[in-house]
Amino acid sequence: MSKMSFEYYMPARIYFGKGRIEELGNVTLPGKKALIVISAGTSMKKYGYLQKVQSLISENGSQFAVFDKIQPNPTLESIREGSELAREEKCDYIIGLGGGSSIDASKSIAVMANNPGDYWDYVSGGSGKGLDVPNDPLPVIAITTTAGTGTEADPWTVVTKEDSNEKIGFGYDKTFPYMSIVDPDLMKSVPPHLTAYQGFDAFFHAAEGYIANIATEVSDMFALKSIELIGKSLTRAVKDGSDEKARADVALANTLAGFVESTSSCVSEHSIEHALSAYNTNLPHGAGLILLSEAYFTFFMDYEPEKYVNMARALGNKNADTPEDFIKELILLQEACGVRGMKMSDFGIDKNMLRVYAKNAFDTMAGLFDYDPVPLSLEDVVSILEKAYK
Repeated sequence: MSKMSFEYYMPARIYFGKGRIEELGNVTLPGKKALIVISAGTSMKKYGYLQKVQSLISENGSQFAVFDKIQPNPTLESIREGSELAREEKCDYIIGLGGGSSIDASKSIAVMANNPGDYWDYVSGGSGKGLDVPNDPLPVIAITTTAGTGTEADPWTVVTKEDSNEKIGFGYDKTFPYMSIVDPDLMKSVPPHLTAYQGFDAFFHAAEGYIANIATEVSDMFALKSIELIGKSLTRAVKDGSDEKARADVALANTLAGFVESTSSCVSEHSIEHALSAYNTNLPHGAGLILLSEAYFTFFMDYEPEKYVNMARALGNKNADTPEDFIKELILLQEACGVRGMKMSDFGIDKNMLRVYAKNAFDTMAGLFDYDPVPLSLEDVVSILEKAYK
């Protein structure tokens, strides 16, 4: 397909900016009782975000129940449990409050709460049955407190089936959020290392979507602006979480990267990382992408030289003229954000399992390999993992 031929569908209403959380008290809510989905951690309660949401929707005439068992890599079991609670409590919409895991889980719970069978019946890839979803999901309000996944602006959700080590993405037109709130003030409490992981997750959504073979002029526009904002402000947000301008820039970069995911696609870097974190659930997604990135992007460097130069320039090197300049800028950004020294072995990733991880990437999320600039073989993926391993 020509880059000048594209479809653009992005139905989520997005409220972006400082203080926009207050919109929850004024907008028309999509139901009378919400299931508020948050992580199993303490931050949503500690910083008052959960109480704020409860108060605003109560003022707006809505009741609520809370499901607080979502893991950093959401599991199928938690989706089953959350959707059962939604049914028991007769919730007619879902609020995902927190990072990408909580919002992803909200989308999956919204599907399962309103449909027969099991969530995995509707997942394509791996052991999923790939069935059509008969009933519309419950409406989802996404309230992001991190800047990483862009899930507030796309239909995608990622869930891990732990008993088979399958971490698979799912989504279609009706899993876009009903509305999303992106308020940078809610991101000030994210600690530096997570700010870095999440910022790089957004970065790779944009960079992967830019080199994908289905990229268009529209997705390229979003991708380069996202990369520019991250290059300009991620280091500042990592070093000073209270820097409002830096937080806003990275938040916008994240949402723009979500637009990229709605108009282009991730490529196989995400398939490979999902395999790593399916087997090593303590591996944060953004950290896994960072660990892979130098070896992965170096592999495609000679196939997309112009795009690599453009990404290097977007990162701030206005004199970039070779694809190697992008790799250099990527490394410099990682060094500036304090994540360059990480090793796969730090997260328990087994060097003897690299071929298993590579095969899992093809078995569970083969579809993303179709969007790579050039086809990757199993041996290519093993080689990338070997080069990335430390």
